[in-house]
Amino acid sequence: MKKVESLFESIIFSSRWIQAPIYGGLIIGAILYSYKFLVELVHLATNVNTISEEILMLGILTLVDIAMVLNLLVMVIIGGYATFVSRINLESHEDRPDWLEKINAGTLKVKLAGALVGISGIHLLKSFVDIGKKDPELVKWQIIIHVVFLLSTLSLAYTEKILHDSDNKHAKHKN
Repeated sequence: MKKVESLFESIIFSSRWIQAPIYGGLIIGAILYSYKFLVELVHLATNVNTISEEILMLGILTLVDIAMVLNLLVMVIIGGYATFVSRINLESHEDRPDWLEKINAGTLKVKLAGALVGISGIHLLKSFVDIGKKDPELVKWQIIIHVVFLLSTLSLAYTEKILHDSDNKHAKHKN
């Protein structure tokens, strides 16, 4: 019976590799989104003399939005893989991101939520720049959604702080 249990636990632990193709797909998604960034950048650069300042600003906000989504993807790809699938051996790599040392499932959720707040903020700013052409009901819902993202992120961050403070106190008490 112990061998069956051990085999079953091994299968469960190995199932984490089912996620690996998902991270590969996200890498392909990041490449596609980078292409969209370049298309928008070329469009802005080739039309800079004929477009208004407002259209240029909206285009630049689109570039910022794409960059923030790509940052989010990188956090999900690297952080998710390292947290849930397998360690990434980067200890000696000169470009190793500092945040990777401190990543766990909780901090990854807070970072992702923070990135979503930033992306939502960019979309809200784009609406405000072009407010005359926007449906007030749509803008109202964008504000509500942004506030929900913000409050959710603050709640997640506060929960993580409480958990870390509790873990730290427990570790100090053990020592």
